[in-house]
Amino acid sequence: MHELSVCQSLLDQVNTIAAEHHATSIEKIFLQVGPLSGVEPELLQSAFPIARADSIAAGAELVIQQMPIQVRCKTCHAETAAKANRLLCGECGDWQTELLSGDELLLERVEMLT
Repeated sequence: MHELSVCQSLLDQVNTIAAEHHATSIEKIFLQVGPLSGVEPELLQSAFPIARADSIAAGAELVIQQMPIQVRCKTCHAETAAKANRLLCGECGDWQTELLSGDELLLERVEMLT
């Protein structure tokens, strides 16, 4: 379960932010996760309580926003939704697309007490 190491890295980043803002505790951590990120949101939620123990985020809530897969077609320039194993244009069906979103693993924001 590599989600535990992902949570530990996330908390390292949160601890740095908390130190920069002289925070006394972390209330909420907002994370964006795409289906192509290689991380399972449910496993991330399961690993979070273990990773946050004895940290400034011990009472924090992890809020995960699951991002959709979006592509831009290089042929017709349409921006459409796509499936993980079929990154095709939703308008013309062309395979020459550019991934716009869906591979995120992004710390969006942190709510903290100072």
